[in-house]
Amino acid sequence: MALKWYTVVVDCHDPQAQAHWWAEALDWQVVYDTPDEAVAIPKGMGDGPAADLAEWMERGQGLVFVPVPEGKTVKNRLHIDLAPHTSQDRDAEIARLLDLGATHADVGQSEDGTWTVLADPEGNEFCVLSSRDR
Repeated sequence: MALKWYTVVVDCHDPQAQAHWWAEALDWQVVYDTPDEAVAIPKGMGDGPAADLAEWMERGQGLVFVPVPEGKTVKNRLHIDLAPHTSQDRDAEIARLLDLGATHADVGQSEDGTWTVLADPEGNEFCVLSSRDR
């Protein structure tokens, strides 16, 4: 028996703003929003009980945002990779994320990489990979 990867938890100053930013960036939905926690999940995933183990295991992961008093000081040790489908315009997706408030980030990547490093509004790095279909 395997455990299910359920969520990634992100420490931040403003959980509500972060959850809504990521929901907009990923076309997800915010399903829980309190001062102590905000949760974003893929649209259509459903936030009710799963009918059985198979349905439970097939559901995607969510993002949980919780408040912390300290600020981010170093490069993330874990980050999210986003990838556009080959039918999408990768540069347009990067521009859309920048318009939403992402910024370019330098984590020491080479200039000839096939990915672009960005940071969310609180400075958490993530990558936009090359287009792919798997």
